[in-house]
Amino acid sequence: MGALRIAVIVIFILVCIALTALVLLQEGKSAGLGAISGAAESYWGKNKGRSMEGKLVKITKYLAIAFMVLAVVLNISRFS
Repeated sequence: MGALRIAVIVIFILVCIALTALVLLQEGKSAGLGAISGAAESYWGKNKGRSMEGKLVKITKYLAIAFMVLAVVLNISRFS
């Protein structure tokens, strides 16, 4: 059981580092001030899910879910 716990902790640390890096790579929501003038309906606004920014958002969501699941698993295994 000790080796499995160590493996989960290592994966948890890697997820934490990756999540931090991805959050820092993303642009702030205030960077899209073109939405005020209607520029959000441009080609890039409609296809944001296919752009690099959209991929970063999706990966961030998956890593956040993995972070929460691993945190719960590590906490449960601590009390067992």
